[in-house]
Amino acid sequence: MDVDFHVYMPVLTIIGTLTLGAMSPGPSFIFVVRCAVSLSRWHGISTAIGMGTGALILSIAALLGLQTIFSVMPISFILFKVCGGCYLIFLAFGIVKSASIQLQTIDTKGSNNASLFRSYFLGLGTQLSNAKTMIVFARVFTTLLPQNIPTSFYIAIPICTFLSNTGWYLAVALILSVKGPRCTYLRFKKLFDYLSASVIGVLGAKLMVSN
Repeated sequence: MDVDFHVYMPVLTIIGTLTLGAMSPGPSFIFVVRCAVSLSRWHGISTAIGMGTGALILSIAALLGLQTIFSVMPISFILFKVCGGCYLIFLAFGIVKSASIQLQTIDTKGSNNASLFRSYFLGLGTQLSNAKTMIVFARVFTTLLPQNIPTSFYIAIPICTFLSNTGWYLAVALILSVKGPRCTYLRFKKLFDYLSASVIGVLGAKLMVSN
């Protein structure tokens, strides 16, 4: 059976655009790096999967007409921005609070399920809390999707979005969880934590006041 690749060009374009967006520095990147270098490779992997799950949820929401909801009910977008900004600021304070705690390299065998789940939900929450990311998803889908969306797109796009985002953050986690980067982080932990908290706090505040 012949496959008309032209029909699936919007899917490839959307996934490519969202993948490039994921590669840009932001809270998601910072938390994946921090979990990978300060805890363990498996914590970084768990965070990466959480980021991918968040991207999957955002893609489903965009397919279901998220842009329309924000247009019809502007207050919903304002509330989402405020809640997302508060969440990022909360995470920034958490990083500052733990900046002075000396961490030891954690053997992956010693990682417990509870801490891995925490890393997963940290990634999920960070991805879903960024209102700008949600708007990017909504606008990309609105711009690039055809007027009549094939049923297969409702399955293909979320899956491809999950795989592309998870793949990128997994690569980050695997590369930065090796001994060299982890030792460097542990040596300058307080400085890195303060810088990370500052960036995330500023992004959270900017999110709440942006148009």
